[in-house]
Amino acid sequence: MNNVKNFVQRWQGRGNEKSDTQSFWNQLLRDVLNVDYPDELINFEKSVTIEHVGFIDVYIPSTRTLIEQKSFDINLDKAFTQSDGSLLTPYQQAKRYSDWLPDSERARWIIVCNFQKFIIYDMERPKAPPAVLLLDELSRDYNKLSFIIDPKGVNPHDVREEELSVKAGQLVGKLRDSLLERYINPENKSSAESLNIFCVRIVFLLYAEDSGLFAKSQFHDYLKSRELTARDSLRKLFSVLNQKENERDPYLESDLKAFKHVNGGLFADDNIELPQLDGEPLRIILHDMSEGFDWSGISPTIFGAVFESTLNPETRHSGGMHYTSVDNIHKVIDPLFLDELNEEFNAIINISDSGKRTKELQSFQKKLSSLTFFDPACGSGNFLTESYLSLRRLENRILSLLSKQISFADSKDLTPIQISISQFYGIEINDFAVSVARTALWIAEAQMWNETKNLIHFYGDLLPLKSYNNIIEANALRIDWRTVIDSRENLYIMGNPPFLGYSIQSHEQKNDILSVFVDESGKTYRASGKIDYVAGWYFKAAEFIRNTRVKAAFVSTNSITQGEQVSAIFKPLHERFGINIDFAYQSFIWDSETEDKDKAHVHVVIIGFDAIKESGRMRRLFTPEGVKLVNNINFYLVEGENIFIESRQNPVCKDAKFMRRGSQPTDKGNLILTHDAMCGLVAANPTAKKFIRPFMMGADFIQRKPRYCLWLVNANPDDIMRCPKVLERVKRVREFRLESKKEATKRKAETPTLFDEIVECSTNYIAIPVVSSENRIYIPMGWLDNSVIPGNKLLIIPGATLYDFGILTSRVHMAWMRRVCGRLKSDYSYSNTIVYNNFIWPSPNESQRAKIESTAQKILDARKLYPDSSFAALYNDLLMPAELRKAHRENDNAVCGAYGWPADITESGIISELFAMYKALKTIK
Repeated sequence: MNNVKNFVQRWQGRGNEKSDTQSFWNQLLRDVLNVDYPDELINFEKSVTIEHVGFIDVYIPSTRTLIEQKSFDINLDKAFTQSDGSLLTPYQQAKRYSDWLPDSERARWIIVCNFQKFIIYDMERPKAPPAVLLLDELSRDYNKLSFIIDPKGVNPHDVREEELSVKAGQLVGKLRDSLLERYINPENKSSAESLNIFCVRIVFLLYAEDSGLFAKSQFHDYLKSRELTARDSLRKLFSVLNQKENERDPYLESDLKAFKHVNGGLFADDNIELPQLDGEPLRIILHDMSEGFDWSGISPTIFGAVFESTLNPETRHSGGMHYTSVDNIHKVIDPLFLDELNEEFNAIINISDSGKRTKELQSFQKKLSSLTFFDPACGSGNFLTESYLSLRRLENRILSLLSKQISFADSKDLTPIQISISQFYGIEINDFAVSVARTALWIAEAQMWNETKNLIHFYGDLLPLKSYNNIIEANALRIDWRTVIDSRENLYIMGNPPFLGYSIQSHEQKNDILSVFVDESGKTYRASGKIDYVAGWYFKAAEFIRNTRVKAAFVSTNSITQGEQVSAIFKPLHERFGINIDFAYQSFIWDSETEDKDKAHVHVVIIGFDAIKESGRMRRLFTPEGVKLVNNINFYLVEGENIFIESRQNPVCKDAKFMRRGSQPTDKGNLILTHDAMCGLVAANPTAKKFIRPFMMGADFIQRKPRYCLWLVNANPDDIMRCPKVLERVKRVREFRLESKKEATKRKAETPTLFDEIVECSTNYIAIPVVSSENRIYIPMGWLDNSVIPGNKLLIIPGATLYDFGILTSRVHMAWMRRVCGRLKSDYSYSNTIVYNNFIWPSPNESQRAKIESTAQKILDARKLYPDSSFAALYNDLLMPAELRKAHRENDNAVCGAYGWPADITESGIISELFAMYKALKTIK
């Protein structure tokens, strides 16, 4: 950050085009964008032949960024006389250079700059207003220039669209609130639906007049002239917009007659409930929403979601407006289909034979129009809308190139645009979201229509809208998807289905899953009652795409790739439907943008999958370190063969010691004592001292501070009777257990003096907390004296050795744990049945075993230097003492050596090796 600030200060109020251009851009790449070798990325004075040889000031080939540089005191909007006598602004000058470059080098971005200001033009949106970035703003917004070094960097135009879309959502919310007060019964469902329909119509009309579908200010002027009769005038307008011009009343007022037929079903319902519109609602529409805002620049992708969350009461009251960012949508659609299409396009434009290139472009455009897209949980349609926009931008690049060979103005009947919103299908359970999704696609269609008309000249009008019924209202887990769309060639399924863990699913949602996860005989799969709701979409998609070339990709909470859910969800999909993973994003934070900045982040994965059987196909695995091409991605989202780690009661390695869970109290806290409660109890009843034992749950262990428990195993009843305070606690245990809905717990009320499950060790034992923070490199573990009663949130290994401790506390075991354990929120949830019992131990020689025992002891010795520190502090990665960190590293190296691996093996390498060993062991057995 200091480098950026220094750069800004260095160039403040200075910069000469002739002498400073190269140093300015080299320093910007190096100090602001962290490019190590800028000279390898950037070209200065690139020659281009027009009628004469000209020179582009700055050109970056990798991102096709063309920069026209002027001195710091030059007005970038002013036209200057060129060497050929023409009068051009800096942008026009840069545009002329770009037009004379070969197709493969033509600018994707044009920047005009005077050292103090960057004006950025996106050539895929040639008529969109440019984005502007000031030198003073670089310290805060330098990422807005990332696009010049990374084709997938931040698009500054998207940032502007995002700001406009959120502002638009706020305006819609303001209108809704002012109108809601005027309804006779605002809580009535029919009234709420009418209000939502009205808001959708108003937004479309405002967009239509700002984007050129209607004449400029046509809707505003109509309503302004009829303020006194606004309610009736709007009803009349809605009716007229739904009529073809030749079917309208011939005596209509001229301003009404001038409106185009809209169609598409948007204005079909004449019976919506509409209150009076005088005063505040009318002022908001005319002043705030029409005169004070330009709707043409909104992003339909973002605005659709913002619109829904503004008007849908369920989302409106759950944390404010929220939406999925465009960048995150592209994490799904780019590897699913868009990357491949862009590669195909780039290969075509590099064909040297112009005739062949033209034919290939025409064929490619036809291919794009044959693709279909399906989101079976589409919400406000943001995945569908962004996919449509991306395809149309690609089509516009095709049309721009074809227009040099073909005149599209020759035909008055046919549009050169072949991609249609009819290629996009969806299912959504919320009726209002369905309306928003359709409207967002209409707005996207209108935006791209204008962009195409600005690129090439052709006849035609977008209106009237085509009727569009491909997005239907239904429960996607209860409907046969083939009634919406068949499993055709060139179909892509995508989306972001609901994130709901099984513990928070409603009764209806649990039944949804049980109705989906059934085997060939119609019997419910054993573990289907304990899987995430999103699993239903995976099953339905897998069943749908079996024996086809259809591809799918979903966003999901990362829990489905951890613990027991992996086998429960994906084993039937792989073995029954032939599903394999084509690409995947390992766990990352899904920034669903929201007004509530304190809202918890969701950790997600993205899984792209299909049933295509092709040998030798490379798969893309997106990790925190970057993308890797691998032969196979398994369902734990690591490189390796497809295996499923299932729950087992005993270790898969015969020499591993038995691990079990500690004691289960089921006592509502009555058998557990804090230090103060223990002291008070003993003071009141000294006899009770013989019943008290140290007690630890996982959190106690991590804090290294035991609590206490009443341990009444084999206690003399007379002794208990002599301790009224103990007796009182025992009575409360009995009452609590009797109130339980579980029969097994009620039966335990017969023995209220005892823990529900009793675990008492005769030897010292290793203890491992069940739950531990994901921010720790190592789960803290260690020995406890056999006097300590372990609770059920501790896992224990009685009689464990130093060697056992060394293996389990190593980064090898931690890597295995991180990949296969379940999660509690984002924290690790360690288990004996999944993590420990399936772990593959090494086969060390005597020297290697001795080395591990030695390094394990060093870890314990390092801890002893800090007897008063909790494990939470000692294993905080920021605070871990140097001695402890060094001891762990030595132990890690020793354990890797026992497996025959190099000390610098990566975590993903460890996992791949362990999975291979696991599969080999299972195969032998």
